[in-house]
Amino acid sequence: MWKNNYLFPVFLFCCSLLSGQSYFNFQLEGQTRFEGKGVPDVHIMNITAGEATISDQNGRFTISVTMGDTLLFSAVQYQRKSLVISTSILESSFVYVTLEEFVNELDEVVVRPYNLTGDLIRDMNGMKTEQVVTASTLGLPNAYVKPLMQSERLLKEASMGPFQIGMLTAVPFNPLINMITGRTKMLKKRVARDKKYLLTEQVRNYYPDSIFVKRLGIPAERIDDFMYYCEVDEKFDSIVATDDHIAILNLLRLKSKTYRENNQLE
Repeated sequence: MWKNNYLFPVFLFCCSLLSGQSYFNFQLEGQTRFEGKGVPDVHIMNITAGEATISDQNGRFTISVTMGDTLLFSAVQYQRKSLVISTSILESSFVYVTLEEFVNELDEVVVRPYNLTGDLIRDMNGMKTEQVVTASTLGLPNAYVKPLMQSERLLKEASMGPFQIGMLTAVPFNPLINMITGRTKMLKKRVARDKKYLLTEQVRNYYPDSIFVKRLGIPAERIDDFMYYCEVDEKFDSIVATDDHIAILNLLRLKSKTYRENNQLE
């Protein structure tokens, strides 16, 4: 009886090591963000373990953590933020850390000769500035026009219709020739393919390679092939259009399972 009481806790401890071994010296990946964009050069310190790292140009970082560790995030122009490592964070293996802008409020002072008070909002409202000259402020017709891709420009050129020359209407032969030869149809397919490629690249840049390799089980050399496999899914465009990173990652997780099965990667 004594042996059973002694061995049972040891057995539970060993099981916890086997089932939760990822909670020890876990490499946590994440991204520091502000207003939806990655923040580079953020100092991330594990004040519990005494380790530190710095976010890259896209705001991404990797740091070793264990359950209960406290991470401290600090950067110029942003408020310090702490994060306690919980079970949900370890299970997600990737975390987005949203930073808040640091506003240094000064005591009211008067600075001559501009009569500045030190209150940025009050001073900005009281300052007279010249209007910024841009295409939009000038009201130019093409101010908000999105630049066309090369394939879109070629398609537009190949499909140009009649145009006026004085009192006469000229009908160019290029659109007719392009339609007969199939060039217009080919360019339409190229435009659709280019738009799909840009959408796929957008998703590809949301996550580091380690997410595909570690969480989705996709070998690094097959990530591009996997993304092509995902983009042919009819749900891909609508889910990506939401810009919901969690929903997109869930779609990738579902697609990764069938991709691994189809390619014998299990």
